[in-house]
Amino acid sequence: MTGWRNWGLWLGALIVGTTLLVGMFAPLLAPHDAFAFNLSNRLVPPFWMEGSKPEHFLGTDQLGRDYLSRLIYGARISMLIGVTTVITSAIIGVTLGVIGGFFGGRIDDVVLFAITARLSIPLILVALAVVSLVGSSLTVVVMTLGLLLWERFAVVARVTTMQVRTLDYVAAAWSAGCSRSHILFREVLPNILSPLAVVATLEMALAILLEAALSFLGLGVPPPLPSWGLMIAEGKEYMFFSPWVIMVPGLSLFVLVFGINLLGDGLRDLLRTGRTA
Repeated sequence: MTGWRNWGLWLGALIVGTTLLVGMFAPLLAPHDAFAFNLSNRLVPPFWMEGSKPEHFLGTDQLGRDYLSRLIYGARISMLIGVTTVITSAIIGVTLGVIGGFFGGRIDDVVLFAITARLSIPLILVALAVVSLVGSSLTVVVMTLGLLLWERFAVVARVTTMQVRTLDYVAAAWSAGCSRSHILFREVLPNILSPLAVVATLEMALAILLEAALSFLGLGVPPPLPSWGLMIAEGKEYMFFSPWVIMVPGLSLFVLVFGINLLGDGLRDLLRTGRTA
């Protein structure tokens, strides 16, 4: 199935949209305070296991905090990191790619050198080094990932700009005496947004996974913020006797990244169908 009939596109949009809404309305949806702990109520199993409690649908963690509430707030953290990282990296990458692809020559050589230099840097090692030196916080994680995940935007923006700048409507704009800024912002940029939207979904999934990896290593979102990666890290010591403490956030992380990838694949097929129609 292709185009608007692609079930993967709608399923991915449903997963991502639901996670986004859950994150936005987390204070209204969470049944308990996600930060309040009760040691006398620790490691209560979820509803499908014996010994569960109705007031804790997904059980509690090692500090007695309601797991469903922390999972809901974790959706907010994941979507916040994904969206802000994509915005930051898109601003950097699209700017460099459009400038290099439009002007060419030595400017394009500088852009290519910057892309090559970025690709030669081991992503996770640099992120670990920066966060360990500066300190872990939500702002540091977002800025670090945003400054490291721009190369795909730059590559796609550069290639598509080089294709668009040779088309007839751009030549007509030059002939009509339009300014360079007008051609860039009114003729070139709107016509390269489609492939960049697909890149944005891929970068969002990568950013969420990298944040989870950093949090799992203790260098991501600091406690007590309920990051899904941090929830997995905190629960790894109890995984053999209370497996839900890593199963619940791990499954949530898998479903979200799976949904983002489905959305990206669906957008790619939809845009491909639109171009060939």
